[in-house]
Parts: sequence; structure tokens; C-alpha cells
Amino acid sequence: MSDITQLEYNLTQSTVMPDASPDVTRPLALTIARAAEDRKGNEIVLLRVSEVCYLADYFVIVTGFSNVQVRAISQAIADQVEEEWQRLPLRTEGQSDASWIVMDYGDAIVHVLKPQEREFYNLEAFWGHAERIDFSVAPIG
Repeated sequence: MSDITQLEYNLTQSTVMPDASPDVTRPLALTIARAAEDRKGNEIVLLRVSEVCYLADYFVIVTGFSNVQVRAISQAIADQVEEEWQRLPLRTEGQSDASWIVMDYGDAIVHVLKPQEREFYNLEAFWGHAERIDFSVAPIG
């Protein structure tokens, strides 16, 4: 291997991070949780599901106490994520009924539910083996 080839190889290897790669989705999930909190979302739970699920890296689960509040929370999330991340949800479901709105950002999925739906579907228990993140003390970076 020539010196130039060796140098190029070393440069490419130094930029590759092993298993300790940074969690690039966590700041997005924290933005989502804070936007929900700003609209008085209740019982906000962040689940890091990347180790147990191929659907996403994070689920953010939020309770809203009325259809109006569920819609307001989901709109606040959409607005904040678009402003900070220049991203729109890939898909949003449930806005017409507004008892459970799901927003899919690809690597983060948001569930905004009314209390009855949250209790019935119990997503936290279903994904209970996922890591639970306390966003109130989590740093953004």
C-alpha cells in the first residue's frame, strides 16, 4: 500500500465510529417532548425502542385531556419540529377523530392520546422492555 493510499485509508477509518455512535435521534425526541409539554401534554414518556423494534428509534407518548388539546399538542409538535429540524412528519393519522394522533417522523414516532385510549392500549407496557428516558433532566445534545 502506498503512503497516499495508507493516509486515505487512515482518514476514512478515523471518521467511522464503532458502536459508540452518537444518538442523533434523541435531540429530535426531546424537541417533540418539550413541544408537547409547552401545550400542557401530560405523562410524557420517551421510549428508546431502537434495541427492541425496527419501526423507529424513539416513541414519544403524550396524554391530552380533550380532542382539542390532542390536536393542539400534535400541531405544536409539528410546528416545533419543522422550525428546529426543517422536517415534516412522513405521515400523520387520527386528526379527524383526535382521540389518538400518531405522527411518524421515521426515526421517532409520536403518540398523542386521550386518557381512555392511553389506558386501553397501554403502549408503555407493550414496549416496557424499551429504555425509558426522563426528558425533563435530559440534556439536548
